[in-house]
Amino acid sequence: MNKIPFGKPLINFKEKKIISSVLESGTLVHGSKSKEFEKEFKKYTGASDAISVSSCTAGMHLFYFTLNIGDGDEVIIPAQTHVATAHAVELSGAKPIFVDSEYPTGNINIDLIEKKITEKTKAITVVHYLGNPVDMNKLKLLSKKYKLFLLEDCALALGAKVGKKHVGLIGDAGFFSFYPVKHITTAEGGMIILNSKKYSKLLRKKKAFGYNKSLDQRLYPGLYDVDHLGFNYRMSELHAALGIVQLSKFKSFLKKRFYNFRYLERKIKDFKNISIIPNLDGKVNGSCYCFSILLSKKIAPKRFEIINFLKRNKIGSSIYYPHPVPRLKFYKKKYKINNKNYIIASAFSDRIICLPIGPHVSRKNLDFISYNLKKIITKIIQ
Repeated sequence: MNKIPFGKPLINFKEKKIISSVLESGTLVHGSKSKEFEKEFKKYTGASDAISVSSCTAGMHLFYFTLNIGDGDEVIIPAQTHVATAHAVELSGAKPIFVDSEYPTGNINIDLIEKKITEKTKAITVVHYLGNPVDMNKLKLLSKKYKLFLLEDCALALGAKVGKKHVGLIGDAGFFSFYPVKHITTAEGGMIILNSKKYSKLLRKKKAFGYNKSLDQRLYPGLYDVDHLGFNYRMSELHAALGIVQLSKFKSFLKKRFYNFRYLERKIKDFKNISIIPNLDGKVNGSCYCFSILLSKKIAPKRFEIINFLKRNKIGSSIYYPHPVPRLKFYKKKYKINNKNYIIASAFSDRIICLPIGPHVSRKNLDFISYNLKKIITKIIQ
């Protein structure tokens, strides 16, 4: 059996051809490809606007900056997420306020949010954990009640929907990542989607140094003014070109992920001492980013024995995420956090194993994964 990596971008001649055409054109930034990628992403998600950025983290930071969220403000976020979610808040000068997870989804526990809201709270940023959508309609009511911005970290959730709405469009903005192991890749890059164009002009200015005129608006080259403070958070033409081709393939990618999730679910649903983190439950459609299992308390201490066994058999896996953010040294030390408040988030970090189901994974691969997983778990519990 060949190696089964956890994530593998599917790149072929189409991506290579468009990258070559961009290189030959000599226009590596400020060109038509970033605009085309935004247009196609807007069309796919149904957004009012889509704004390409250099990364998902940059997009979140840019949005906080544009909303003037900063020193003295607070933003409520889940404890169980990638550190980037917290870093974007921290870099803005605001303070992240962590909320524990719910079981079995791993998403933020909405019932715990209200008691965290203070006069300093400016926004709630949720994460669709592993691509499984949060109950956004419930959160929408809460954010309206307290007049808070509602933002969605959709880094693992491209293709996920609540009802007929794509995630990222129920709150004020959604943020996507195109890192190589994500649903589609631009090598590095991200996208902001909006449910209105209220902030579009400012976001576009502030992602490009605060220029008052974009390149195609300048009467003469190099003639512009700067009327806002801004960053260099633009996406290059090379990254955007890659994204255009990847997005054109995404429906087939997502279909394969759905199939792989269901197939592996059937294969291991009766395994003892593990539970499957749901991603498709009939009410919402997740993005099937990966196939995640929670080990029972009995075998959780043997997690790395399981992971190493899979690795020896050339099966890639990952942990999302190795620690709740409040348990990471920087945040724990700075805010003197008591991690007894994040029991469920800690349980996910300490007991989860994430398995590959991307479009690079075949049915034969899934049979091999389930066979080896059963083999090592059986050995451990005997």
